[in-house]
Amino acid sequence: MRETPGKRMRRRLRLPRSATPALPATALGYATVFGWPILPGAGLAPARDRTVGAPVRRAGRDVRCGCPAPDCAQPGAHPFEPPLLASTTDARMVAWWWERRPDAPVVLATGGRGPSAVSLPAVAGVRALRRLDELGVRTGPVVATPDRWALLVAPYSLAELGELLNELEWVPPTLRFHGEGGYLALPGTVATNGAGARRVRWERPPGAGADGGAPWLPGIGSVIGELVAAGAALRPSEPGGR
Repeated sequence: MRETPGKRMRRRLRLPRSATPALPATALGYATVFGWPILPGAGLAPARDRTVGAPVRRAGRDVRCGCPAPDCAQPGAHPFEPPLLASTTDARMVAWWWERRPDAPVVLATGGRGPSAVSLPAVAGVRALRRLDELGVRTGPVVATPDRWALLVAPYSLAELGELLNELEWVPPTLRFHGEGGYLALPGTVATNGAGARRVRWERPPGAGADGGAPWLPGIGSVIGELVAAGAALRPSEPGGR
């Protein structure tokens, strides 16, 4: 039986269908198979009472970011020790990082050498993907948490992004652009939105590229219109709505 690209990439990345993959192998796969520049994230740690140092066990709030910031805006899902400029595709460096911290989340350095991304609330992400499918617009990998979805796209420059946005009447503030100098947590990561741990997963997993390596990515211009429309359609009562 012929092996499908999806199965082949899961095997090469060692990504099982259901269980959380071993992070060191996953990190190596992202870096060496896909050629995506990555680095370890801060990860999560047990929340502790500031006065006695005992773990806090409030409902859904028993974890905090592994970084020193008491009110981290992106708990667990941002670079920690090495800066973004240290991101790499070098197998030896990736192996060394995850030997030291085998549970570290995998963070993609977006733009430049790696994919860029556009993220939006999960409710809007569902609508946007459905509409893009209806229009026959090909999409690439999609990263999801319970709160937000991120569509990976080909690297774009600030000038290119600015031109596209200038053509639009309005852009929802709930859209976030992850270009050069940005970052995005990849599946294999556990982060938090302040209400407990949230696993990062593939809503649409990366398939094999034409050369069997990096997945194909759409240009941002082919998807931005529907992402803006889906974000603008959010009602105030919906998660992420205005």
